[in-house]
Amino acid sequence: MRALRHQETSVLDATVTLFTSAALRTVDPGTEGAEAFLVHGNRFAAVGTVEECRAEAARIGRPAEEVDLDGSVVVPGFVDPHAHPLMYGQMMSWVDCGPDRAADIPGLIALLRTAADSLPPGRPVRGYGYEHRNLAERRHPTKEELDRVSTDREVYLMNASGHGGVVNSRTLARHGVTRDTPDPEGGTFFRDAGGELTGEISDAACNILTGVGGVKVGRHGPNFHLEDEPEEHLRQLRAAQERFLAGGVTTVGDCQVTRREFDTYLRLADAGELRTRVGMYLLSHLLDHVLETGLHGAFGNARLSFAGIKFYADGTLGGWTAYFPDGYVGDPCRTGQLYHEPRAYRELIGRAHAVGLQTATHAQSPDAIEMVLDAVEAAQERHPRTDARHRIEHCGLPTAEQITRMRRLGIHPVNQTQHYYNWGEGVTEAIGTPGERFNPLGEFQAAGVPVTLSSDAPVAEPKPLEAIQAAVTRVTRRGHRLGDGSLRIPAADALAAHTLGGARTLGREHELGSITPGKLADFTVLDADPLVVAPGSIAAIDVLQTWVDGALQHSTTATSTEGQP
Repeated sequence: MRALRHQETSVLDATVTLFTSAALRTVDPGTEGAEAFLVHGNRFAAVGTVEECRAEAARIGRPAEEVDLDGSVVVPGFVDPHAHPLMYGQMMSWVDCGPDRAADIPGLIALLRTAADSLPPGRPVRGYGYEHRNLAERRHPTKEELDRVSTDREVYLMNASGHGGVVNSRTLARHGVTRDTPDPEGGTFFRDAGGELTGEISDAACNILTGVGGVKVGRHGPNFHLEDEPEEHLRQLRAAQERFLAGGVTTVGDCQVTRREFDTYLRLADAGELRTRVGMYLLSHLLDHVLETGLHGAFGNARLSFAGIKFYADGTLGGWTAYFPDGYVGDPCRTGQLYHEPRAYRELIGRAHAVGLQTATHAQSPDAIEMVLDAVEAAQERHPRTDARHRIEHCGLPTAEQITRMRRLGIHPVNQTQHYYNWGEGVTEAIGTPGERFNPLGEFQAAGVPVTLSSDAPVAEPKPLEAIQAAVTRVTRRGHRLGDGSLRIPAADALAAHTLGGARTLGREHELGSITPGKLADFTVLDADPLVVAPGSIAAIDVLQTWVDGALQHSTTATSTEGQP
């Protein structure tokens, strides 16, 4: 296969292109204020004045084609270090049941019934995007309500969090789930006060949806790895890739890779169709295989690489499965859950750390974050590493003391400000006033902890400018400002968090994340400057072009968008 044999363009054959007439936000103090940049092959060759760039072209000895960017704004290619591209692409073929499509449960049912009527007999109906607090009834649908969609085929409505949802009676019966079925480790089949199944499932209970022979992840995370034909998975990944490029994203960290994702990436790369960079984090159910095969460090090439191992500590705030042992304010009977007992989790992290692997752990609640910090600290005491860069994904509600520990341990939180942009009010409804601190970026910055932004697509759309606006304003979609000014960060820092910060969490800041001579020529062209426009207007900025390796991969201003020099 050619999947891991991507080569840079020969220097002798490489084109030289001079880009002018743009305002540059380089995210590099050494090149900030430059007026032009030169690309030689797939790398930035010079960044500075037009004369300096032309002088470098003359030194290279090849004529430079000039591209006039017509007063637009250029930023480094956005890096989205936590997303789920194949899941995102797959869900693009499901029924959108988000708040803009359905305001109540009858609206959800109507959308799903329309889809069922258009599908071949027996084909499952799959919907996504509902958030029960956004519905008029302010509750999850029940299996009986989904039975109105169909009783002779499976129906699954995924919660916006991706950590579960609701199924109809047919789905439960087909997979042998009854009121007497015990909850799986790391998951829940929800029941009403009388002990009857409600149809709601979460986290590891979603394993039933993958069927016989599908991807099974056990207690290692929510199972969203539903199977389709291999060619359909390729189509889904291509579609997702287009959305990332349209948002200006040039590099993605896939934060839950199973054999389904790995195979699809390899086949897309082998066909020469991998147009973004992808760093893969294999899910922890594969840790034994990783260790046994000797994958004790990052490997791959500039387009497709193995970056580390993904773990789960607790569930999600959106689905109320993050671990709060004293219960949720919005529902004291719910406590959420831990995926692993602390001792077992500490052993898993220790094994990965000992061989040099980077770990990335999903943790939202203070208790879950504490479990991660304790495990990393124990691993470092046993096998000290100076720059392990262990990650905490989402890291929603750390305490001040935990933030201090993160700085001492060199841990990188990876946040998703679009989560609170889309449903921040729900966090305060779930856990009370402490929810106002959700994703405390300003506190991270004040403590010297790196700030990194990502989308978690499909939980949020891969729109970095929307994430940057949320980081700067902390104003939700409904107009509520979450917390005080100490939690916000300046626009320049938010831009750096979604470019160089993302590159750093992937261990690739030496080649990505800023417009710097010698780095790979990934950049995004905007129609306005996110550091100049009013903070509440940043998300409205249009992405005009997205370039990867010095080639145009997306454009709203050119007829051809693929592989243009």
